[in-house]
Amino acid sequence: MLVDSDTQKKDRKFSVAPMLGVTDRHCLFFYSLLSPNVNLYSEMIVTSALVNNVENLHKYLYFNHIKNHVVLQLGGNNPLDLARSASFGEFFGYKEININCGCPSDRVLKGSFGASLMNNPLLVADCFKAIQDAVSIPVSVKHRLGLNYNFSYGFLRDFVGIIYDVGCRIFVVHARNAVLGKLNPRDNRNIPALNYDYVYQLKQDFPDAVIILNGGILNLEVINSILKKVDGVMIGRAVMNNPLIISSISSILWPDYVPYKLERVIHIMTEYAEREVSNGVPLWSIVRPMLNMFKGFKGAKMWRNMLSDQSKLKENNPEMIMLAWKNLSAFLNDNII
Repeated sequence: MLVDSDTQKKDRKFSVAPMLGVTDRHCLFFYSLLSPNVNLYSEMIVTSALVNNVENLHKYLYFNHIKNHVVLQLGGNNPLDLARSASFGEFFGYKEININCGCPSDRVLKGSFGASLMNNPLLVADCFKAIQDAVSIPVSVKHRLGLNYNFSYGFLRDFVGIIYDVGCRIFVVHARNAVLGKLNPRDNRNIPALNYDYVYQLKQDFPDAVIILNGGILNLEVINSILKKVDGVMIGRAVMNNPLIISSISSILWPDYVPYKLERVIHIMTEYAEREVSNGVPLWSIVRPMLNMFKGFKGAKMWRNMLSDQSKLKENNPEMIMLAWKNLSAFLNDNII
């Protein structure tokens, strides 16, 4: 189904990247408390997990319904499986479907999806069309600049152009190449070098497309510079390592935004943990995204140590969150609390 341009061009100035083993539903709920304006992406879910476990979709797709624009990222290369998985995602309340054409891991390389799909833009176009026909929500593509050590802008432009020609108008660009089979995923986040100029050129060549830049964004000064040239920024590891930058960035991008006081965030997360633990969820799954919440604050190490105390976590008592907060709050300014 064709999605109108106004829906596709919603406010996408700031997104948190999909991160395997990080952006699960508990993490998304926590991040949503730090800003309702930030766009949030699920970790990549492989289509085979969904089409082969239809009776257990809740396990893979359920998330707490929040105000944020939440995107389901799918990994796969079969148009029919992607379309079916996307329809599942729409049913569960996701606001957008994203096709992963950027992951460089050996797992996706063997499965011929992720970044390896950049070698087959016609297949990506077929996948996009199949998904678009199956859902009424926007469909986007996340990809790299290129593959291995081919640094040709023409390769990137042609890849985007083929998918653009079948209707895609939202591209999330990790501004470095993916080196397949030679570098591990961690190294692929740092090697080869970033090249923002190629992303800026894409925006010039496809001016009515939404272009979101991902990779190496660490501070507000960089964000302000980037947003003069493209439509949005996506940040991953920097958010994972310091979640409160979500509030800091949102306060700059949306001046009318008033963040929750930290005490309220902690109370909401404690109440959330009580509900989840009562349903059999391990407390560790809930507190994990909170560990770096107070990076840079006095008492941050104590907070992290208390929430990662395995002997306490085994008790599955959410009150440990409030206890850690009580000990930390003595170090914090009243205006922050």
